[in-house]
Amino acid sequence: MQVATEEKQVSETGYKQELNRTLTFWDLLIYGLVFMVPIAPFGIYGVVAQGSNGMVALAYLIGMVAMIFTALSYATMAEAFPIAGSVYSYAQRGISDSVGFVAGWLILLDYIFVPALLYVVSAAALHDIVPEVPLIVWLVLFISINTVINVIGIEFTARANKIIIVLELIVLAIFVAVGVYAITQGVNGAEFTWDPLYDPDEFSLGLVMGAVSIAVLSFLGFDAIATLAEESKGGRKAVGNAIIFSLLVVGVLFIIQTWVAALIWPDYTTFENADVAFYQIAEIAGGAWLKWLTIIATAVAWGIADALVAQAAISRVLYSMARDRKLPGVLSKVHPKFKTPYISTLVVAVISLIVTSFFASRIGALASVINFGALSAFLLLHLSVMVYFLKKKKSKNYFKHLVLPLIGFIIIGYVWISLDELSKTLGFIWLAIGLIYLAFLKVTKRDTKLNLEE
Repeated sequence: MQVATEEKQVSETGYKQELNRTLTFWDLLIYGLVFMVPIAPFGIYGVVAQGSNGMVALAYLIGMVAMIFTALSYATMAEAFPIAGSVYSYAQRGISDSVGFVAGWLILLDYIFVPALLYVVSAAALHDIVPEVPLIVWLVLFISINTVINVIGIEFTARANKIIIVLELIVLAIFVAVGVYAITQGVNGAEFTWDPLYDPDEFSLGLVMGAVSIAVLSFLGFDAIATLAEESKGGRKAVGNAIIFSLLVVGVLFIIQTWVAALIWPDYTTFENADVAFYQIAEIAGGAWLKWLTIIATAVAWGIADALVAQAAISRVLYSMARDRKLPGVLSKVHPKFKTPYISTLVVAVISLIVTSFFASRIGALASVINFGALSAFLLLHLSVMVYFLKKKKSKNYFKHLVLPLIGFIIIGYVWISLDELSKTLGFIWLAIGLIYLAFLKVTKRDTKLNLEE
């Protein structure tokens, strides 16, 4: 009965239910957690610590608060439009068809490069452990495994997610337990202080926000839950609730692990190599075994778990835009047996292989441009809430439909301003390409004319 109702909701937006509805609220929650990676700070801890003058926990706290307002906007729009496509669909129906395309184009910048970045980081980590195995072998292995799982079906992906998230949480629990014990024993001069959360002698809002613009990379992924709206069987509110809860859970985990790490090695200026600072801290706390455990966990979590859900998310955005003829129609093809957008999934795999093979040395540029795409799309999301509900629906709920999204817009805007110049330059180039392509679609009249006057 519930599934029939949800299929009717999809048909009311002008689409046909094609994807397989199997995901529960818990599946969506786990999906979000896997995408954000509960141990994500392992890989970027040193950079965030240096950027925040040691106040890593504060950077993640601010990042979580900033994302909460964005999560609320996602939840609001997911309830209004329970369809795949995420911010593309929300901006399209909340503001206009063209703005929707721009939002989708911007979020593509995030989703397309995320898998490639994850694959390279993970392959590089394993290559250091087993240098005899060429980097390309690890890349092909990661991409092949994830592509097969995603083509087989979202339900199979969900089962894989559950196993992976349990393993990540076990590793995280081990690190925290060993770390807390090391602190109580005064290892490396460690003692409990509030400095990782707030150090008045080092605090600078501008400095911390710069670090937040890096830390926010760890939170990207909660929004991807919205791409599975047409595969959820939990009702209109399930997607929104999963987005909010996953963000809160992972935010708390980020704060705890970075606080413990900062106490074990408080002087962030003495890191031998900021890129591997967390693993050095793990070695100080528990020995070589904990160092290697965290390295391997990072490689698997980023290269398999995170990349798996990232590939699933981007394939759904491509599927949504293709069925609206904003992208080649072949990308909207659904597998007759598995009911998944398999062509889009295979295309993402090919793109990932190309990017990882030829642009591995430009990973820094890829990482920075990811944030540009996500944050820019989030700005349009907040605008979509305000325009759709206040202008189109004449809502009088000003707190929910004006105050909350406006706060989110201001916070995200401040973080966006803090992005480095390289990310802005590459981001605007991508945006310019998208606008040229949109103009081509309009001139040739190749896009659909949807009824968006709901």
